[in-house]
Amino acid sequence: MTDITTIPSTSVSPDVAAGVAQFLTPVVIDMTALVVNGKQAHWHVRGANFVGVHELLDTIVAHAQDWADSAAERIVALGLPVDARLATVAAKTSTGELTAGFQQSENTIAEFVAQIDAALVSIKTAVDELDGIDLTSQDIAIEIARGLEKDRWFLVAHVSR
Repeated sequence: MTDITTIPSTSVSPDVAAGVAQFLTPVVIDMTALVVNGKQAHWHVRGANFVGVHELLDTIVAHAQDWADSAAERIVALGLPVDARLATVAAKTSTGELTAGFQQSENTIAEFVAQIDAALVSIKTAVDELDGIDLTSQDIAIEIARGLEKDRWFLVAHVSR
């Protein structure tokens, strides 16, 4: 068996690393949940605007995967592990559940926007709290918030009047 040792970062204190992990881990968890739920929604969306919503969900999934990776890599770069295994994500995400099976696009969008809104709460908490802990990590959270808000807008535009 291999002995895996955590190698602390020399650029930040252990307290800073712990603070970053405290606020970016929920972001990793919620972004990973959006990846899984976004693919579920992508496969099962139905309706007149199927193609547009179907393709947009794939784009949002790709963005969420990139953002989960950025946040997780920041935690690991500071010398701490991150747990985003599916069982952990299912137990700890704030995004909630997505209805199983085929859904009309209006329902899919409403449910997925609610999941994005829940994820934005943890992201905005990270932005606020990381301001006093680590500005580099806060920048990652700001980037995620900015991108996710744009993706939310694109989804909502499909059902706005």
